[in-house]
Amino acid sequence: MTDANDAHGDELPEDLQPHLVDPEDYVFPNNNRRRVPGYLYEFIAIVLVVLVLVFDDSDFVNRGYLFAAIILGFVGLYSIVSGWNLKVDERDALVAAVREVGFPVGHASAQMGWRGLLSRPTWRILLYSADEPPTHRGFVLVDGVDATIIESFVEDNPEDWSEYVPG
Repeated sequence: MTDANDAHGDELPEDLQPHLVDPEDYVFPNNNRRRVPGYLYEFIAIVLVVLVLVFDDSDFVNRGYLFAAIILGFVGLYSIVSGWNLKVDERDALVAAVREVGFPVGHASAQMGWRGLLSRPTWRILLYSADEPPTHRGFVLVDGVDATIIESFVEDNPEDWSEYVPG
C-alpha cells in the first residue's frame, strides 16, 4: 500500500537527467574510427594466409582459411578506405551553408550523412531565414572532409505560419 501523503512520483534517475553541454566540449565522432577494425581484419587475413602456407598439409588448416582471408582482406580494405577523416564540424558546415544561401539565417539544423560507395561524410544543413515568420528556406549539402558545397536548394518558404504569429 502507498501512503496518501507520499509525494514521490515518477522521475528520472540523476544519471539520466538532461544536462546542458557546452558546445566546446561536444565533439562529433570521427569517421576515421572505421580504420581500426579495418587494420584488425587485414592482420587476421595475413595470419590466416600464413597458416595456410605453413600448415598446408594439416588436418586443422584447410582452404576455408584462405577463403576467409580473402573476404577479411576485402572488408578490411573497404573499412580503411572508407574511414575518411572528418575535418569539418557542424559549425564550419553551418558557416559554409549560410554563405551559400545568401540570406540571414535564423533557425538551422545539421545532420551527418554519408555519400557514395566509399561513405564520404556529408553534412545536411536545413536553414530558415531570420525574419518572423521565415520567408525563405534552404537545404545545403556540405562535404565533411573539405567543406565544399555539394548541392544547395533555396526557395521561398511555402509553409503557412500565420496561425503561429502573435497579433
